[in-house]
Amino acid sequence: MAEKNEGADDTTVVPSASGTPGTQDSAADQYHSDLPPHTVDDLASVVPTSLTAPISAPISAPVSAPHGAGQLSTHTIEISTSATPQPVRASSATSAASVASVTPVRGKADAAVSVRRDRSRLASGDGQSGDADFAVQPESAAMLTPERLLAVNPNTRRAPRGGWNQFLYAATLHLVNLGDSAAVRATTALDDRIRRQFEGGTRFVPILTRKGGVGKTTVTTLLGMALADARDDRIIAIDANPDRGTLSERVTQQTTSTVRDVVRRAASIGNFTDFSTLVSRDETRLDILASDTDPMLSEAFDENDYNVVADLAARYYSVALTDCGTGIVHSVMRATLRRADSIVIVSGGSVDEARLASETLTWLDANGYRDLVKNAVVALNTATQGTNLVRLEEIEAHFRSRVREIVRIPYDPQLAAGSAVSYADLKPITRLAARTLAALVVEGLPARRTL
Repeated sequence: MAEKNEGADDTTVVPSASGTPGTQDSAADQYHSDLPPHTVDDLASVVPTSLTAPISAPISAPVSAPHGAGQLSTHTIEISTSATPQPVRASSATSAASVASVTPVRGKADAAVSVRRDRSRLASGDGQSGDADFAVQPESAAMLTPERLLAVNPNTRRAPRGGWNQFLYAATLHLVNLGDSAAVRATTALDDRIRRQFEGGTRFVPILTRKGGVGKTTVTTLLGMALADARDDRIIAIDANPDRGTLSERVTQQTTSTVRDVVRRAASIGNFTDFSTLVSRDETRLDILASDTDPMLSEAFDENDYNVVADLAARYYSVALTDCGTGIVHSVMRATLRRADSIVIVSGGSVDEARLASETLTWLDANGYRDLVKNAVVALNTATQGTNLVRLEEIEAHFRSRVREIVRIPYDPQLAAGSAVSYADLKPITRLAARTLAALVVEGLPARRTL
């Protein structure tokens, strides 16, 4: 039984670690003395900076107090994640009403809300010591998402999509909700990668190689359609072939205007409506600007012409793809590479096509575009002749040592026909390859850039 010394102040005594009664201060000292020497200094420093959680719990069984005292002694351990590590402190509660009750374990969402609430309380000066150590930034309106605000229950949870999960949901009268199927989740994840947002101007992506006939125009079409189909902003594909390109023939043509008309009418183009009359738009909302088709033209599309077109495109589009010609040293290529944020190199599946694609990388590397080479994506077109005679994995291994990513473009009868492409009618594996290419290209583009 605890005892009270006569002639001394009324001090509640508690048993020490050795069973000998002592004061509150001596009990705290004994508590600290039981810890390893480094624990007190290092305990707070290892706690994540985003967590502040006071924890109260009795660390010993209640002991009998002097007659009439009616008090229990508990310890409170406070863990603080302030910038300056605080030692573990032990304090005593003097009232049985102050003993913390056991709180059920909450989910991650509730815990996150609690942490945010505690940080807001501390930032406002209502908390304990160390408030000045918290540099809390105000939340933006974008953080008020349905996932954060809506309670998850049968009334708010969306119906599952895809196969067996959707069937089971309907068969059980909406009682069993397993969520979206794995295929739907994979599709959604790929959409999220393609829909990554940009700040600070248009992103330019040239599609090029030194050899003709390997599918640059096909890859440009697929990439543009995949981007336009998934994203909400505007996508344009520009045919910058100095001679004669066929990009406009891959969609249903809605105008006969070309890049030459854009250059000629540049001064009178004051808004997107004016510009949109010069392009063709397909079912995915991809805009395509055709190249010159008149064989009687004596002057080819050059660097100055491309800059005029690119400047106009930068006013109205988030992503501008450029279908380049076969020549890599002409002036249009110089202007194209100067604006490029990333590049796509197209290679066929034959020996000479792969070698020429690799030589394109070598030329770029030697002429000051090393960063573009490291960030490049190679589209390996497996629909070219000789593909079935070549070990494609060896071609991929070679390019993997030089560029960031490689994507195989499979054979598709609609693409092989060389006519207008209907994105919805492509084989599923072809659409998947196009979407994968789009996601990889978007991931290589800078998210923020100063204008």
